[in-house]
Amino acid sequence: MTYKLMIVDDQRLLVDGLMTIINFQDDMEVVGTAENGVKALELIQNVRPDVVLMDVQMPVMNGVETTKRMMSLYPDTIILILSTFADADIIVECMAHGAKGFLLKDIRGERLVAMIRDAISGELVLPAAIATKLAERLHRLSSNLKDELDKERMKNRDFGFTEREEEIIRLLVKGWNNRQIAAALFISEGTTRNYISAIYNKLGTSDRAHALVLLKELMDEK
Repeated sequence: MTYKLMIVDDQRLLVDGLMTIINFQDDMEVVGTAENGVKALELIQNVRPDVVLMDVQMPVMNGVETTKRMMSLYPDTIILILSTFADADIIVECMAHGAKGFLLKDIRGERLVAMIRDAISGELVLPAAIATKLAERLHRLSSNLKDELDKERMKNRDFGFTEREEEIIRLLVKGWNNRQIAAALFISEGTTRNYISAIYNKLGTSDRAHALVLLKELMDEK
């Protein structure tokens, strides 16, 4: 089987280099390129790639917005984000919209191909530098958890929330959806739903709005 790839980037020299590397593979071919998000959304209708390599910073429409729109239209497409820098906020936002990985543009050719294959196999692909950035972000989230969530109040009310459930509660109250929570905590959407169901059960409700009201009340009781 030959996997079809599309490259979305406004740097022509980089695009040419990526095409050379990818087209050299026996089971991969570049079926199209686009210099911005608008053109990418037009092109994908015709070429229907298996994998899209998406730049973050582009004119007209950036990679974050393009990823969001592309995944809403073609949810089975594997999108890998390309960037020259490891920005944790952008990484989380792209992954929340459905991106399956994040690659730095200084990656070696053989490593690029290997990570594309990993993504096709269903893995989340992140270079070590980016994984470290996200780990630091999660550590900060955990460190700030006590300031935003009254753990003792929770325990006194006998809800018995676990540490992971408390992390999810904090994000729920912020208005994050399941996909965003899953991306931020490196868990699947299915696992996120299971945690949220457990939280609802402990609160004695099956309604999300009611649960949020109860959780906000608990957080306000300092």
